[in-house]
Amino acid sequence: MGDTEELFRKYVGRKKEFEELITAIQVQRMNVTLDRDEPAPKDGDPVPPGWHHLYFAFPGLPLTRELGRDGRNINDWPVDPSLPMRMYAGSRARFYRPLLVGDKARCVSELVSVNVKQGRSGKLVISTYRHTMSNAEGITTIDEWDMVDREEPKGDGKNPAPGLAAPTDPAWEKILTPTSVMLFRFSAVTFNAHRIHYDHPYSTNVEGYPGLLLHGPFTATLLSDFARDNYPGATMTGFEMRAKLPIFSDRPLRIMGRPREGGKVCDLWAVTPENTVGMEAFATFA
Repeated sequence: MGDTEELFRKYVGRKKEFEELITAIQVQRMNVTLDRDEPAPKDGDPVPPGWHHLYFAFPGLPLTRELGRDGRNINDWPVDPSLPMRMYAGSRARFYRPLLVGDKARCVSELVSVNVKQGRSGKLVISTYRHTMSNAEGITTIDEWDMVDREEPKGDGKNPAPGLAAPTDPAWEKILTPTSVMLFRFSAVTFNAHRIHYDHPYSTNVEGYPGLLLHGPFTATLLSDFARDNYPGATMTGFEMRAKLPIFSDRPLRIMGRPREGGKVCDLWAVTPENTVGMEAFATFA
């Protein structure tokens, strides 16, 4: 475990910088991917909160030959061959002002912490990356992502632990079925080549999953959009999520929400057909 910890820790504090023109077409592509019947955005229109992952090509633009067997960047920040599997485990975003269509925006990404653990499926590393986005007016968003690198599970390692039961008293609820086509389009619009999200034979035959996995940011986007749809006219100032269990495509998914006392914070859940929570989150409004 010492070599792994040393490998990851030497990257702590390193930064990458990206610049990008905030285009309308990316917003419209996401709208149609998520079946949101919205008017085409124009210059000066705000990018919806939580949609910043449409830009800056997190975590960069690797050449195709720099992608590994699973489609991930083999030259990304620390890569340990003994930890071939990576998962998006959680995030904490603060929204200070919107990115606007037409902005020339900047993102500074930094690895801020590393934690090496021995988990249920073996050795794992939890890395936290901070993405700070800005436009001409100043900082727009600070988003911290928790990524987990882990060993190939052995035996029943891919069988998740029992999950948290779904809430019984949501204030809002809807049911949708994220399809494999929807996941493919989301992978395309976010330039995400990780094959577990669009290559069914790879996901099932090679990695041993029962189907295609929903991207963490995909489910998070469903939850944050559901929150703002239930707070019309309000300004979202923060969104935090934690992935609890894998969620698979082409199965009904329940999206639930409930405001806390005072009304400025709402709790959110993505619930699987087994009535377990696949992702939990909360959104904050001004």
